[in-house]
Amino acid sequence: MARYFLELMYDGTAFHGSQLQGELPTVQLAVNNALSTLLREPVTSFGASRTDEGVHALSNFYHFDTEQPLHQAFLYKMNAILPDKIAANAIYLTENPELNARFDAISRQYRYRIYAHKNPFLLNKALYYPFKIDVNVLQQTAEILKEYTDFESFSKRNTQSRTFMCSITQSYWQTVGDELQYIVEANRFLRGMVRGLVATQLQAARGKIILDEFRQIIEARDCTKADFSVAGHGLYLEKITYPENSLIEIKDGER
Repeated sequence: MARYFLELMYDGTAFHGSQLQGELPTVQLAVNNALSTLLREPVTSFGASRTDEGVHALSNFYHFDTEQPLHQAFLYKMNAILPDKIAANAIYLTENPELNARFDAISRQYRYRIYAHKNPFLLNKALYYPFKIDVNVLQQTAEILKEYTDFESFSKRNTQSRTFMCSITQSYWQTVGDELQYIVEANRFLRGMVRGLVATQLQAARGKIILDEFRQIIEARDCTKADFSVAGHGLYLEKITYPENSLIEIKDGER
């Protein structure tokens, strides 16, 4: 039995989130169906990160097991079967049969995109936010977040997490063209955490709360104090890191 890691990108607006929800169209259901069709056997995949409805991914991973050798044109065939809103980027083999896409990820990086001037080409790809904001305050709130490790205030309720401890290694805002983007990287994220971080920082940048109040929200460990109101379609999962040399890429035609 071999374990493979499939790297995907997808438009989250086409799915009811990434995780299985019965027969509702989700990314995981589409992946399971495509793998089962191609391999001609029932296949269940296991995802690295559970993205909410509307949230996009430039890179998410799903591991699966099979005794069959993969087709020489595996990626080509997977992309022919998968829905138009999902693309298979790469396929990897791991020599560790216990390596888990979710639990063995070292870090994950997200990006949230906002724009201030109406642009039909950014509809459902970034958040339209036509309000006056103080970018200097955003940089200060982003730096403040790196001082903390307990993010219970930024975790939605009904979570399966047993701990709210996260180690944020990167947290900053940058201007990219006409967009303002927030980049955050951590060893793990809680349910709804990135949207909570973004929306609450924007409250500070609009002068709705001061920096001391921002700190108080973090330290309260109470999700009713934070704001989660920004839409999912502005959020992108863009990078997942695994232990060095744990994944071996297999390109079409190389098997």
